[in-house]
Amino acid sequence: MEQVEELTKLLVEFYEKFSSWEHEVVRGEPLTLSQMHTVEILNSQGALKMKELAEKMGVTTGSLTVLVDRLEKAGLVERRPHETDRRSIRVLLTDKGRAHADEHHKLHSRLTQELTADMSREDMTALAECLRRMLANF
Repeated sequence: MEQVEELTKLLVEFYEKFSSWEHEVVRGEPLTLSQMHTVEILNSQGALKMKELAEKMGVTTGSLTVLVDRLEKAGLVERRPHETDRRSIRVLLTDKGRAHADEHHKLHSRLTQELTADMSREDMTALAECLRRMLANF
């Protein structure tokens, strides 16, 4: 139980620091953190139905509609009818949206490099495996 408590404390501390870093990165940018996360998801997953995107973000489709409206107005995403399901709308990144996502990804990569700078290749492999297992349990 002592080990679980230590892991809990470390996970919460890491989350808080990562969250602060994320907020700092978007401060002064034209996008909110939620908008940036939307762009990131679409960049990594490709075009998604609104319902799929809402599930990945953990928000309601109503909240997502407002968010996507703003991203569409900024020219970062577009809505298209689904090819086979006439009731569904897919959201995809524009070239401008992809460029935004690529720039943000560079910041994530730089942070990862900084955080793992003193780790061996074996440590990094072990960390990746631990994170994969943890994500599978979410």
